[in-house]
Amino acid sequence: MLLPFLEPNRIEAGCDEAGRGCLAGPVFAAAVILPDGFTNDLLNDSKQLSEKKRYELRPVIEKEAVAWAVGIVTPEEIDKINILNASFLAMHRAIEQLKVKPQHLLIDGNRFNPYQGIPHTTVIKGDGKYLSIAAASILVKTYRDDYMDELSALHPDYGWKQNKGYPTKAHREAIRRIGITPYHRKTFTLLPEQMTLGF
Repeated sequence: MLLPFLEPNRIEAGCDEAGRGCLAGPVFAAAVILPDGFTNDLLNDSKQLSEKKRYELRPVIEKEAVAWAVGIVTPEEIDKINILNASFLAMHRAIEQLKVKPQHLLIDGNRFNPYQGIPHTTVIKGDGKYLSIAAASILVKTYRDDYMDELSALHPDYGWKQNKGYPTKAHREAIRRIGITPYHRKTFTLLPEQMTLGF
């Protein structure tokens, strides 16, 4: 059973990211503030749900949430500031778009760069513990998947519709065969032997 809040009677925003371990595409983050008394028996960590269930829950979350937003950090920015900082920046970009200012942030994970003086609590595997983080995990997963599906139409050889930019065997074989796109993260180990390829 997921918890509705960390502390009652304050505005808490749950935050989660997606795409951190990918070889291609942006990293996305979402922030969600749920109303007092919000319940949904289906809501859970997005990784525990089928794709169909995630897309069924997305409009419910968007309709019921007090506020929600999605932030994006590009592959170019990831290469400049590294993926950990990019994940924090994506969360910051989501938080700054919220129409209601949170009094506290619930962050999925164990590290975070503070955001504009708003107190925060990091929660390991928080998407399986708190409703607001679970809601953020569903929004961020579905919005990033949609984006990677669009990129897949432009670059069909890499199998992004299936792998969403993650380092599958087929994805790496396509990199080996035809090289990289502007959407690949050049600072990542795209191929095990890339040191000899002059990436």
